[in-house]
Formats: sequence, structure tokens, C-alpha cells
Amino acid sequence: MKWVKVLGGVVGVAALLGLGIILGHFAIPKGADPLAPSVSQDLDLEILETVMGQLDASRIRETLRELSREPHLASSPRDEALVQLLLQRWRDPESGLDSAGTSTYEVLLSFPSQEQPNRVAVVAPTGDILFSCRQSEENLTEEQAGPDVVSPYAAYAPSGTPQGLLVYANWGMEEDFEELQTQGIELKGTIALTRYGGIGRGAKAVNAAKYQVAGVLVYTDPADINDGHSLPNETFPYSWYLPPSGVERGSYYEYFGDPLTPYLPANPSSFRLDPATASGFPPIPTQPIGFEDAKVLLCNLQGTSAPAAWQGALGCDYKLGPGFQPDGAFASTWRPRRSVVFASWGAEEFGLIGSTEFTEEFFSKLQERTVAYINVDISVFANATLRVQGTPPVQSVVFSAAKQIPAPDPSRLSIYDNWIRYFNRSSPVYGLVPRLGSLGAGSDYAPFIHFLGISSMDIAYTYDQSKTSARIYPTYHTAFDTFSYVDKFVDPGFGSHRAVAQTAGNVLLRLSDSLFLPLNVSDYSETLRSFLQAAQQDLGALLEQHSISLGPLVTAVEKFEEASIALGQNISALQKANPNPLQVRMLNDQLMLLERTFLNPRAFPEERYYSHVLWAPRTSSVATFPGLANACSRAMNTSLGSAAWAEVQRQLSIVVAALEGAAATLRPVDDL
Repeated sequence: MKWVKVLGGVVGVAALLGLGIILGHFAIPKGADPLAPSVSQDLDLEILETVMGQLDASRIRETLRELSREPHLASSPRDEALVQLLLQRWRDPESGLDSAGTSTYEVLLSFPSQEQPNRVAVVAPTGDILFSCRQSEENLTEEQAGPDVVSPYAAYAPSGTPQGLLVYANWGMEEDFEELQTQGIELKGTIALTRYGGIGRGAKAVNAAKYQVAGVLVYTDPADINDGHSLPNETFPYSWYLPPSGVERGSYYEYFGDPLTPYLPANPSSFRLDPATASGFPPIPTQPIGFEDAKVLLCNLQGTSAPAAWQGALGCDYKLGPGFQPDGAFASTWRPRRSVVFASWGAEEFGLIGSTEFTEEFFSKLQERTVAYINVDISVFANATLRVQGTPPVQSVVFSAAKQIPAPDPSRLSIYDNWIRYFNRSSPVYGLVPRLGSLGAGSDYAPFIHFLGISSMDIAYTYDQSKTSARIYPTYHTAFDTFSYVDKFVDPGFGSHRAVAQTAGNVLLRLSDSLFLPLNVSDYSETLRSFLQAAQQDLGALLEQHSISLGPLVTAVEKFEEASIALGQNISALQKANPNPLQVRMLNDQLMLLERTFLNPRAFPEERYYSHVLWAPRTSSVATFPGLANACSRAMNTSLGSAAWAEVQRQLSIVVAALEGAAATLRPVDDL
């Protein structure tokens, strides 16, 4: 608050201004003696009609336009300019008044600090800002962002930085705070959110202070001023209703007149009270906010429901608090359990350069800490169905996500049920399920899975393969690969893009915030069993001719199956109990590191970056372990005991060692 000079005695309403000018012109004829006796003691109806006829709406409009052209807060330069404008008009010799003047007073006014602007925020226990209310209203008509528009504030409220749990206190009347106490709510040190109305602005802070509330927020509820309308398209500038960001400013001083010179004119020589002890000021910090911000706060409160008379029109059940819902927007776990890194890779078309260089630079950190990699390259090839490629452990989390999201078509099926219509397989464990494709090297997932051994997936929407033989959408990598092409032919309405975003986002949240990583390592057993069966059926006889036994591979697969089942049972048991953080971390490490156990950087020395013994490139037609399949293909026409058959034996040993290492990783840490 500060001392300012204020000019008084000026009429500031356009209609009265026009009326004053006209009366000044017609009430007393020019040159007449104002003290001479009137010819008629009654009202001159002719003059009355003339005055009424010259009250012109267009002139009033133009006068109001000029008065409202810029903000004119008391004591501002624009305020002084308007004083001079009115004086000029009222002193006009043709149309003005007999006399016009000003009176100047030195009074105490209250303004927000430009150096330390008012701020309302939700602060986490860690000190992180979870949400901040607007510090200015939305610029809807290019008039709300001018340099002279004063930011929302409660005039005469004291400065301060109160912090506390939020409670909802209706109008802020004394009986409202009594009701909160009756509900068993401890008010000391809280922040009270109140609605305009019921009582004066300043009284809300006065009442709150009686109950040791630390600070007060005040908002305008659309139930009280907008006939319940609150949506942006229902309010200004589309109607006369207050828009969501609107904040009512005003005085929170209890009395009227200059606070420091009660009953005395605020002349320079008048006695003044000490501002530190003067009465009538709000006793605690107070700030008005818009109902869009109040909605975020109020609709996330926890506690019992407010009485019916306290409910408003923000579209949620108003609760009393204190504090926010444990699973709401401001929950102490708003942040996910695990960090999420978003990446946009450069030079992908030149050979996955951006992603590969990144994995080379941060090799150790990524390999030690990365849970999973989600790739979205061409998110939409067409708009028929979801298509996912990935390592087996991600299957369950993708299925869970796809079951929650509606497909972007009139079928009203889930993405999962629509997916199963186009790509499916018969699982010995689950029955008919969508088919998860394997990862090759066609996009930026390649260095993550082949070089780092990180569980990965690639998510896209694609076409109905029964209706086209196209290997990809036809304009791929041509000058016709444009937005308009996508908009017209690939995904009209962009519903499939939304579906991919929802699926990837759902998977991302599950992976980042589930207590136990939703990676089902048992699903690797199906892949390993199918690889083993293919090796037995297509390569078994040939291997026997060269005295190479698949027995160790059979044993290794069985060990993996047993270990994965035991791990799953352990997780299920802990999910029903109350695991300690060390148990959770231990199991999550086992789930995360499983994929790394399939890496062998010496398995394929001729293949740069490829070290995953299950997903390296396979040139053989036999759908089995790629190193074994490729080695057998090269050794097929060589003699017994050749180097080529030695490589077959080596590749078989590499796979067996990887599977045994994987099984050991899945067993308890102390079980070697």
C-alpha cells in the first residue's frame, strides 16, 4: 500500500456526463442573470423535450469508448488524463457548465507489487510446483493483456506467503467455519477457498482469521453469477457471462473512505493513523482467483462432501478437505515411480543415426537403468487395426492397454478385440490372442534391443492386409507423402493417430507407475518353446548326423520355464501382501535385466551392433534361434568336422549359456 494523490469531484458515468453537458447548455440561457426571477415557476416542457431529444445514444457510446479506451486505475496517468478531459468538456464555453474544478486528497491506496507479483500454487512436499493459478486473465479480445491492466489482487490485503492444506469454506461466513469445525476439520494453518457472495469481501478474511486460517482464496462460482454456465463457449465473448479465467477485483477494506483519516478530509495537514495499527484491513493474506483455477483446486479436494447449499456449478462434488485426494491430480505420487524420457531421433532415414549415437554415448546408464523402450515411428500406415511388434515380455502390458481403449471405428469394439480380427494366433496358454510381431531393424528400436538388450516395442495402426498387397502406404518416401495425403486417405479425422497415442500412453503409464513392472517374463517361454520345436523338427536329424545333441538346449528351456513360473508366483504373492521396497526393487531388477541376459557381443562378430541371440537377423528359413539357424544353413553342404559345423556347435552353446543365464537371473538373488 502507498500514499497517492486522488482527484475527486468528477462524474465518471457517460450518461450523466452527457446529461450534465446538456443541462449546462439549456438550463440557464447564455447571458441571463441567474438571480433574476423566473418568468414561469413551473417546468418548461419545451426545454425538457429538447433535452430529452438531444440525449444521443451514439454520442454516449463514443464518450464511453473514450473513457474506457485504456485502464484508468485510481492515481494512474490515464486517470489524470480523464480528469483533464472531463474538465475540458465541462469548461467548454459553448456546451459546458458554469464552473468546474477538482479537489485533491492524499489517501492510502493498495496495489499489487510488480516486482513480486501475487501467486497461488500447489506445492508438493518436495517443494515442486504441481499447479499454478493464472496471474492474469486470458486475453480473449486483445484487451486483457495491456500493460496497464492491473493483475488480480485483493486491495488492502496484507502481503505474505502462507502455506497450508486447502479447505472449502463456502461463503466464508462465521457459521461456515463453524460447520467445518463441527465436521472435525482442524482449521489452524489451512488455506480457505471461499466463494464471492453471502458477506463482504473483507469479512471473509476477518472470519477466517478468527479460526487461525493462514490465508484466503476467493473465486466467483458460475452458479452465483453465470446461471450455472461455465464453458468457454458459453461465456464472454460469446455471451455476457463471466469467462472461466475472470477474477473479480475489489477492496477488502472493512470501512469506506481513506483508511488513515476517518471522519477527516485527507488533506496534507490532517491527522493520520499509523498504518500498522489502523483497523479495517484484512488480517491475513487474501487473493482472488478465477473459477477455472478454483475448479482444479476444489474438484481435487478430499474429505466429506460439502452440504448441498455449499455446492456450486463447477461440475464436481464439492468436498471440504483438508488437502487433496490421494489419487488425484496433486497426489504425492503425481510424478510416476520411474522417470520417462521422450526422444525425437534425428537422421533416422540415414541409418538410425540419432538413436544409435545416443545409445553409444549413454550405453552404461541406459543398460543399467532402462526398463523398456516404446517406439512410434510411422504411427499410422492406415486405419484398420493396431499392429505391435515387440519382445515377448511386453505382450501382456500392450494387451492390457488395448483392452481399455475403443477402436476408432463404428464397431464399438476395443482396440484389442478389433486387433484380434486382423492379426491373431493360437496360444497354448491364452487361446486366441492378437499376434505380436517380432522386432527386426527397421526403426529406432534396433539399437535398444540388439545393442543394449532393452525390452522394446513398436506401435502403429495399419491396413487390412486382405484388401491390399501394398508393403507400406503407397506414397511412402515420395513427394506425395504429405499432410493432405494422410488427412484424406490414410486417417481421415485422425482417429487412428489418437488410438496409437492412447495405446502408447497407456503402456507408458503402466510401465512407469506400476509397483511391479508389468513385464510378463513367462511369455518368453512360448517363444523359446516354439524355437526349440522348430530346431527339433527341422534341424534335429541333421544335427544328429554331426553328433550335435539338442539335449542341453531342451534342459535350458525347461530351466527357464521353471524359473519364470516361480518368479511369477513370487510376484503374485507379494502383490497380495505388503512388500518392502527392497523386495520390490529386487524383483523389478530381475524383470528389467532379463532381456540383457540374451546379449552376447561375441555371438555374431560379423554383424555390427547385433548381440541379442534371440532376435539377431535370421537368413535361414527355419524359425528358430537365429545364430543356430544361420550356422546350420552355412554348414549344410560342408563336410563332417568342418569349421562350419564347429560354428554350429558354438552357436548352440551360446544359446544354451544365454538361456541358463536368463534362468539364473529369474531365480532369487541368493540362489546360484
